[in-house]
Amino acid sequence: MNTININDIVVKSPYLRTKTDIDSLVKSIETIGLIHPLTVNENNELLAGGRRYQALKELNYTEVPVTVVTENELLQELISIDENLVRKPLNKLEFEQCLNRGREIYEKLNPSANKVDIEKEALTPSEKKQEKEEEENDETSFAAVTAEKLGVSKAVIKKAIKRDAKSSSTVKEARGAGEVSASQVNEIIKLSPEEQDQILPYIKDKSVREVRKFVEKAKVDGLDYAIESSKEEKYLPKEFINLNTQVKNKMISKLIVENIDVDHPDMAKILDQIKQLQDLTYSFQNTYSNTSDFDHDQDSEEAIH
Repeated sequence: MNTININDIVVKSPYLRTKTDIDSLVKSIETIGLIHPLTVNENNELLAGGRRYQALKELNYTEVPVTVVTENELLQELISIDENLVRKPLNKLEFEQCLNRGREIYEKLNPSANKVDIEKEALTPSEKKQEKEEEENDETSFAAVTAEKLGVSKAVIKKAIKRDAKSSSTVKEARGAGEVSASQVNEIIKLSPEEQDQILPYIKDKSVREVRKFVEKAKVDGLDYAIESSKEEKYLPKEFINLNTQVKNKMISKLIVENIDVDHPDMAKILDQIKQLQDLTYSFQNTYSNTSDFDHDQDSEEAIH
């Protein structure tokens, strides 16, 4: 470990963020000092420790401890990515971008390691079973190594990598703006980037299941047909789909059947919330009673005929 003047350090890595909230880190360094040195290359370019560098500058440090890395440029970039993934919370798109770039570098540096296949789409049940077995035994791929570091599953890492690798720039912008979800994008990326841009206006308000159906239709019958069909179809708003999922909850029925004996002060609060839910349910039924009556009449006529 060496010591260099902090003013000699060059900050240009795109993975380092030196404009973040560091108040707690400043207090920690003031109290117990710097535990982990900064990481630089032979040209004093900062590879890891952007927030620590920022805190040390704020504390007016002049000489700072550094670890000098002499490996090739790809490995230096991978060190910066790894630091960014592990030490600093990222937004969803930054996270996926770092993972995908990290995967590219890792696979170049480790040609014998298992590769993350970003081209796989629909799998048969037997293929899914085989893939799951391979995933469980995989210890060398970037997904396996990173999953262990981050404490998430390999499947989560693979999907994140795939979203960054296959999403069009327009889809990424829509995702960043909260217009589409990760689950929707998992379906959208089964199409080419050009097709993704074309269907985006038609699927933003659709459920994941509806997006999947739309994409399957586009792949089988063509994009134009899928778009025209979507204009004619009636889709249930996502809010109602979520509501439908909630009302299927069988917990209350289970509690009634089991008749569990409870003596707890929170029971009064729970019963009050149930009463509020009951009042909301009556209001909802009154608001949408005409629609329900229409559907009921239609069902009755179909049954008669």
